[in-house]
Amino acid sequence: MKISLKKCHFGFKELKALGHVASGLSLGIDKNKVAGVLLKPMPQNKKEIQSFLGFAGYYRQHIKDFASIARPLHKLCDKDTGFGMAVERVKAFESLREALTIAPLLQIPDFKFPFKL
Repeated sequence: MKISLKKCHFGFKELKALGHVASGLSLGIDKNKVAGVLLKPMPQNKKEIQSFLGFAGYYRQHIKDFASIARPLHKLCDKDTGFGMAVERVKAFESLREALTIAPLLQIPDFKFPFKL
């Protein structure tokens, strides 16, 4: 195995990789990746819905109740379902888009304290 010094990063407080921003003990979403989604119009067909769900699904760990929010859009991707952006589907799309912009940082737990589930 070889290590390429050109590809190594030393002394940085923040690292952007694979659409995430890692800094210290936290992991967040790279805002540059999300900015592109905010500029896109409402999906007009199933393929665009699937593309959006794929993007949002990549960041699902940052979005509380992702599965329940995205359910109307997933149902739209079924084979036997005709395409139509009903009110609940538009609301789901807007909710996911907003959730991506305000997604929280994920923190590494402090193992000095007990965990309560």
